[in-house]
Amino acid sequence: MILRKAAVFIGGNAIKKRNMKINWGTGIVIAFVLFIGFIMFFVIRMNVQSKYDHDLVTDTYYEAELLYQNDINKQQNAQKLLQNITTTQTKAGIEITFPETFAVENIKGKVFLYRPSNKQFDFEIPISLSNHTLLIPDNRLLGGRWNLTVDWTYDDEKYMYKEEISY
Repeated sequence: MILRKAAVFIGGNAIKKRNMKINWGTGIVIAFVLFIGFIMFFVIRMNVQSKYDHDLVTDTYYEAELLYQNDINKQQNAQKLLQNITTTQTKAGIEITFPETFAVENIKGKVFLYRPSNKQFDFEIPISLSNHTLLIPDNRLLGGRWNLTVDWTYDDEKYMYKEEISY
């Protein structure tokens, strides 16, 4: 450590001044402490403020994971169809069209719309058809990303259709 002594004259009186230098090891420790403090500030901020809430897709995550093979089988059944479900965005909302070769009265199931940004906007609609189309009204949909899942059956055969939609 190098110490310098200097005499400064103020009003005729001499005042001694010391200059101290910080070595590189102390500088690294100070930098680490400041960096850790910076990171901890954001970690605490993210956990305390409610606007940064992060929710799981489902509260019963592990039970849903065990049943996931059933969903895979349903999706494979849907891919084997000659004509699968199609979706179209219109001014009235999202129109889901079921295969025309199926009898409308035998199609049962539900449509689930999941909003990744906020679970408060998630909703489910039962499938009730008079023709081969089902309309999800515009007033139920907000602008942004939606995950659409159609879980349906026809003559005891189970099918599932999934799609990500930007509305």
